[in-house]
Amino acid sequence: MPIYEVERYELYVQRYRVAALNEADAVLQLYKGQGDRIEGSLEFVEVAHDQGMSIVEALALAQELRELGAITRCELIVPSIRSITEVE
Repeated sequence: MPIYEVERYELYVQRYRVAALNEADAVLQLYKGQGDRIEGSLEFVEVAHDQGMSIVEALALAQELRELGAITRCELIVPSIRSITEVE
């Protein structure tokens, strides 16, 4: 039986400490790469179902998943999957 490595989009949150004049400035500073990451604050939120492989790029996979009932006909992506590679 083959072995696959599958990359999945997932959402995490990370807290930072930022020196700023106000909330908007704090966001701006973070966008500029300023601030210190708070160690141990990384937290899983959820699987990112709205991101995924384009069915145009993965047409055969998308068709198989449709036949299995894993995705619907109206979806334009393979939800949450970034890539899949057979490794063995």
